[in-house]
Amino acid sequence: MIKLATMTSVCPDWTLEETIAAMKRYGYTGLEPRVEWGHKSGIEADLTSAQRRDIRQRLEGEGLSCCCISTGVRLATPDADERAADIETLRKYIDLAMDMGAPYVRTFGGAHATDRDFPVVVEYTAEGYRQIIDQAEAANVTVLFETHDSWCDSSPVAGVLELVDSPNVQALWDLLHPMRRMEKPTTTMEALGKYTRHTHGHDGMIVGDAIVVCELGGGQFDHAEPLHLLHDAGYDGYFSVEVIHEPGSEHDAEGVLKQYAEEFRRIMAGRE
Repeated sequence: MIKLATMTSVCPDWTLEETIAAMKRYGYTGLEPRVEWGHKSGIEADLTSAQRRDIRQRLEGEGLSCCCISTGVRLATPDADERAADIETLRKYIDLAMDMGAPYVRTFGGAHATDRDFPVVVEYTAEGYRQIIDQAEAANVTVLFETHDSWCDSSPVAGVLELVDSPNVQALWDLLHPMRRMEKPTTTMEALGKYTRHTHGHDGMIVGDAIVVCELGGGQFDHAEPLHLLHDAGYDGYFSVEVIHEPGSEHDAEGVLKQYAEEFRRIMAGRE
């Protein structure tokens, strides 16, 4: 059964207590902190051991879990020093995930070199992920490579994961991004289904050069087909709502959580 999670990006101005209360109102069981963005729920790498333990206990005491630590780390960055710094940052988040009981840490590929043959880029990216395998394995944490930015197409992501060849480096299928590259969900499923451990959901409309996020089911991107494909293949991870609101902005976090939960349940009706 696919479970429902929310990223703190939906509700950046809510305290942890407010977030927990809303999750329980609408049937969310997983919380995915988007670190580095100053969200009021306060889950960041600089938490003390005692603070990490307290937050974990508060979540688990309510029947909830920290399902993924969502970072901005990029491992295809062509500048070697910049990537080395990102790898060190990733190490901190693997430790945070371990302490929070989160099985996953989200990463990106990011912009890659355009002056090299693409197989060289894929190998370079895989080499970056290989550097953290031992730590991830020891922490019982899996690092996820998201279909995002320059890596929206599934086949290059699968190529990296095939080279890494580790159960501790797997895929996060953002359901929207391959589709906006005109990739059919069946194609993504064929390439990444066996690697997918976590998903992100956010419907939207293409307006000019941008995607304007909207209600689930109200946009141009069919989330039902990939969710059904995953369910029928035995995927039992999370569908995590990734509607991004800037801290301090005018937004309706409550409305987003309510609508996405209702539409998710409608999509999955009969498959639970």
